[in-house]
Amino acid sequence: MEAQNVSLEGKTILVTGGAGFIGARLSQLLLERIHPVRVVVLDELNDYYDPRLKHWRLEQLRHTADRYAAQGSRFAFVRGSIADEHLVRRTFADYAPAVVVNLAAQAGVRYSIDHPDAYIESNLVGFFRILEACRHSLDGGGPGVEHLVYASSSSVYGSNTKLPYSTEDKTDSPVSLYAATKKSDELLACAYAGLYRIPATGLRFFTVYGPAGRPDMAYFKFTDCLRRGERIPLYNYGSCMRDFTYVDDIVEGILRVMTCAPAAASAPGGASAPHRVYNIGNSQPVKLLDFVRTLQQELIREELLPQDHDLAAHTELLPMQPGDVLATYADTSPLERDFGFRPATPLREGLRRFARWYRAFYGPQS
Repeated sequence: MEAQNVSLEGKTILVTGGAGFIGARLSQLLLERIHPVRVVVLDELNDYYDPRLKHWRLEQLRHTADRYAAQGSRFAFVRGSIADEHLVRRTFADYAPAVVVNLAAQAGVRYSIDHPDAYIESNLVGFFRILEACRHSLDGGGPGVEHLVYASSSSVYGSNTKLPYSTEDKTDSPVSLYAATKKSDELLACAYAGLYRIPATGLRFFTVYGPAGRPDMAYFKFTDCLRRGERIPLYNYGSCMRDFTYVDDIVEGILRVMTCAPAAASAPGGASAPHRVYNIGNSQPVKLLDFVRTLQQELIREELLPQDHDLAAHTELLPMQPGDVLATYADTSPLERDFGFRPATPLREGLRRFARWYRAFYGPQS
């Protein structure tokens, strides 16, 4: 087990992309669990998907901070892009974060095919701005940033056929620009950790799902389509395998990692960088068609679909498309070894919670 060497109590924690799916849930749990704490959310609130959902998440964070204000929970929101050098510098100067969790990124594999500029700006330039700000936080002789935790992705494994994916596997054959930018982030973080002694941990997320997720994610889009009576496309004829991971499992992993900054280890030729990478996945890959069947059952349970809903009539089985991989499957043994944690939320329970939230947010079947 890794020893905890970073206390979150009484600290300022910067969460970039904190109005996003994972970032908002992480920020909420920080406000609920850590007292006192100041959570600063930096988010652009762009229109990649409906900004109303992002504003709703922010409103939930404000309510949570108010609810726990007596215990010392404080919340601040900064609107802007992490690619904006002056904004990032000003945010670090104004709030002096002790821990930074970088979750801001342009997401989506297929979107990257037609919109490459967005990925270069956010995932590369933006992450570089965060790294530079972490570096300069150490200039004044104070503690500066004690730990940088950042989001990577299972997409970095590309066309690897060896399963489950291990962090020891090669990741030099990306099949999408999104994957290439995430691998680049890992390399940048490792270089900055080595050059400037910024402890950094990358987390490779595996197909996250759950309440208040992104509407562009497959399970969310499937739900929207099924409610409208449309057919949903299932590529590779529904046989793709995905390591679906419930959002609270992802966030629990982040919380545990945040308190354990890596130290430089002895290595041939000198000290290695204080940088490491972990997988966070459910380690139980599921066929996409089976996932959709379970989703349909939970939508029926919440009266979002009629009891006699015919799934076969509302699915379209299609061949593989560019940028997709056949399977994702996480080896999470290092995470379990170092933090005593392994994601374990059953798929049906996670989809039930999503369906319940979806009904509350959008209303029952019309």
